[in-house]
Amino acid sequence: MSRITLYFGVVLAGLGLFYFWTTGSVHPTSLIPMWFGLALVILAMLASSKDAAKRKLYMHIAVTVGLIGFVFPAFIATKDLVTSSTSQIPLAHPAATHEQLMMAALCLIFVFLCVRSFVAARRSGAI
Repeated sequence: MSRITLYFGVVLAGLGLFYFWTTGSVHPTSLIPMWFGLALVILAMLASSKDAAKRKLYMHIAVTVGLIGFVFPAFIATKDLVTSSTSQIPLAHPAATHEQLMMAALCLIFVFLCVRSFVAARRSGAI
């Protein structure tokens, strides 16, 4: 599971850097996915330990980071979309909303995969 965490971290970091560069490198908030990705990369490296207790701890921290990375961007993007649709005003920053939705979707997939892995490990008796 640490390898999947590493992949998701790299993708999130790439997402943040892509939107930072494509929006003119003037909006530092577009780098938020990069910081979440960096946290996941660090946790993935720490979770590749041979010690099962450390691996379990770091993967639980990683799934918590992923859950936070889903909840807040999803909430903000949904709020912006609802406000935009009810007031018939176009989105103020459509690139930001797209980035938030992509980050939320990636983090939701990551959390789903982690929970599935945790359940499988519990059922197999590995824990």
